[in-house]
Amino acid sequence: MIYDVAILGGGPAGVAAGVYVARKQMRGVVVTKDFGGQSKMSLDIQNWIGTINISGMELAKSLQQHLEFYAKDVVDIADGEIAAEIKKDGEIFKIETESNKNINARTILIATGSKRKKLAVPRAEEFEGRGIVYCASCDAPMFKNKNVVVAGGGNSGLETVSQLIEYADTITLLVRSDKLTADPVIINKVKQNNKVTIITDTEIDAIRGDKFVNAIVYKNIKTNEKKEIAVEGIFVEIGQIPNTNFVKNILDCNSYGHIKVNPRTQQTNIDGIWAAGDCTDVLYHQNNIAAGDAIKAVENMFLYVKKK
Repeated sequence: MIYDVAILGGGPAGVAAGVYVARKQMRGVVVTKDFGGQSKMSLDIQNWIGTINISGMELAKSLQQHLEFYAKDVVDIADGEIAAEIKKDGEIFKIETESNKNINARTILIATGSKRKKLAVPRAEEFEGRGIVYCASCDAPMFKNKNVVVAGGGNSGLETVSQLIEYADTITLLVRSDKLTADPVIINKVKQNNKVTIITDTEIDAIRGDKFVNAIVYKNIKTNEKKEIAVEGIFVEIGQIPNTNFVKNILDCNSYGHIKVNPRTQQTNIDGIWAAGDCTDVLYHQNNIAAGDAIKAVENMFLYVKKK
């Protein structure tokens, strides 16, 4: 079997692409470990357009159902699979999965997303989705009138603080370095708000809580002095890692590992390969943008396949 399109990833970008491939009656396959992407960790998503609020797990289920409804005998679903390597043989791409399954396709859409850098703190994994969150656009409204911490002094951390100002009672920004590294404009905006306390040279040392986070202990990395504060939310913005290791040897990526794409078409530097979502170098990484970029890619891929 040689597919017209192989879609790698089952988040909003991958599923949006799968639905459009099916509707265009192109023979396709979606290769994904599971559905939903990073959003699965969110308890309440309020910015997925057309849905007032939905949990991450519900969104994942909805995405899978939407794809399965249209897929039928047009798009296959290789669930539980992760792409490990891509090679080209003439006009055909050969995809090998981690389980040694081989998939052949004329074109590929890479929508493998990214993974957040996690807190290297005891119990951090236990509290993911139970106070520890990674998306202010998704989760900030859940922390209305609550006390929160933001970890990270770059643009992402400061943008998270800026969004939380509209909701949280107090925001403590913990920065590991001795200064903020974000753009001056957003630094000035954050510093001028009396809800925000900025603490440099520090890192989270411990997390307290029962079912949900209720406090953290932070440590000054120069003096080792520790202090505990009561908080109900921890927004982690210490960076993300795109899931692109398996294509770095064939595709142009930036210094962070994001795949470089043409923003008009989402095409990569390799003819026949497109990319969309958090694994790319687009300016903003959000569910709605990822889905739109994937649809844009499929429209372009459809024209490409029909010309062959």
